[in-house]
Amino acid sequence: MIFTKYFSTFRWAMIAVSFLIVTLILWNTYEFFQNFKEEERIKMENWSFAQDEFINSATNTNLNLTLKILNSNKTTPRIVINKDGSINSYNNIDESKINDSVYIKKLIEKFKDENEPIEVKPFSTIYYGNSPLLNKLKYYPLALLLILILFSAVIFFFYKSNKTASQNKLWSGMAKETAHQIGTPLSSLIGWTELLKTENVDPDYIVEIEKDIDRLKTITERFSKIGSLPKLETADIVAETITTYDYLKRRSSDLVNFDIKTPNEEIPVKINRQLFSWTIENLVKNAIDAMKGRGDLSLEITQREHTVKIKVSDTGKGIPKKKFNAIFEPGYTTKKRGWGLGLSLTKRIVEDFHDGKIKVLQSVVGQGTTIQISLKRDN
Repeated sequence: MIFTKYFSTFRWAMIAVSFLIVTLILWNTYEFFQNFKEEERIKMENWSFAQDEFINSATNTNLNLTLKILNSNKTTPRIVINKDGSINSYNNIDESKINDSVYIKKLIEKFKDENEPIEVKPFSTIYYGNSPLLNKLKYYPLALLLILILFSAVIFFFYKSNKTASQNKLWSGMAKETAHQIGTPLSSLIGWTELLKTENVDPDYIVEIEKDIDRLKTITERFSKIGSLPKLETADIVAETITTYDYLKRRSSDLVNFDIKTPNEEIPVKINRQLFSWTIENLVKNAIDAMKGRGDLSLEITQREHTVKIKVSDTGKGIPKKKFNAIFEPGYTTKKRGWGLGLSLTKRIVEDFHDGKIKVLQSVVGQGTTIQISLKRDN
């Protein structure tokens, strides 16, 4: 209990500490790079002093230290240019391109960007670049950041998939339990209805009770199917949509103006009839709630070569753009009553069971919302 209570604080503290550690590593790497660069600068300056001494002391035979310094550079690329523009000497540069003036010019510009040239007065100028080790060190922070980003992405997707799997188990468990709980009193109601038929009861009452029983059967079947992998079969999406839409229209307030636009031809789609009906029902009821029982509600079906799109539009209060995705999350609701599971269930039915897509196509606060479902045609 205590761990659950402080889990969020602990998680953010760990993120902050991790960020601090990464920042310190990157800063330390940058400092190390600058120090290493300065060391190379000192080596090149020593090399320039040795060259100057070698030139000015040609008659001196005791030049062992000078020659050792001049021959010590095995990694840092450099080129010495005379005042007249000719090449004095070079080291650690591709010899096959040394006579290519364009290549040498670009190389000098590159060296100037990497390091400040060293003047060897009055004869020449030394241009030098970063050593291979320094170049590797320069890109080390980027490599470290990339590794951290990839590692974070792996953790995120693992956490997300694990969370999704847990939610799916919860959905399945709740759905199966709900179907089971409804099934028990439903069986009793069917038995009581048959008993009432033998009594002197108005037949109209029996008919209405049987309608409610059929409705409970439909609800039970829906929860039973969403708790397991439902069976899909080819059906006319136009006819199935109209059936559910008309059912809801007959049972809704006259203050809601219903409108439906559909093609005049059949559109075959692989669906589960009960769950698809539930999807349309959830969207229509949600639209009515958004309009507080008064306004214009329209449903439109359009088809493409491989897909069919169903749009449900209302003239309700609208949704802020930043909440377009949030409305499909479990528990999200703007009503005082309800668990906020309607649109979440709808998303699960459309995307997980029918391999479709559902999204807020457009919405303006105070003007209304259009939600769109996209399903693959069974061509």
